[in-house]
Amino acid sequence: MSELTGVGLQTLRLYERRGLLMPSRTDGGTRRYSEVDLSTLGRITALVDDGVNLVGIRSILSLEAENSILAARIAQLSDSASSAPELV
Repeated sequence: MSELTGVGLQTLRLYERRGLLMPSRTDGGTRRYSEVDLSTLGRITALVDDGVNLVGIRSILSLEAENSILAARIAQLSDSASSAPELV
């Protein structure tokens, strides 16, 4: 991940300790980063570049995740309402 993104190993470890990245691990303990982790790292990097501290980044990521969940729920409810039979 470090080679792919240019983000240093220690920085990746810091983000993991702060709960910003949560890579899976192999049985041997090797970190396995997913596409979601790569995307999250890109968002973290952009926020750091904008001057946001790590506590702020954690809040922003949490709010963005919550917003995505709510948007999906709204879409689901909207689909249910449009396919429901009309009551007369």
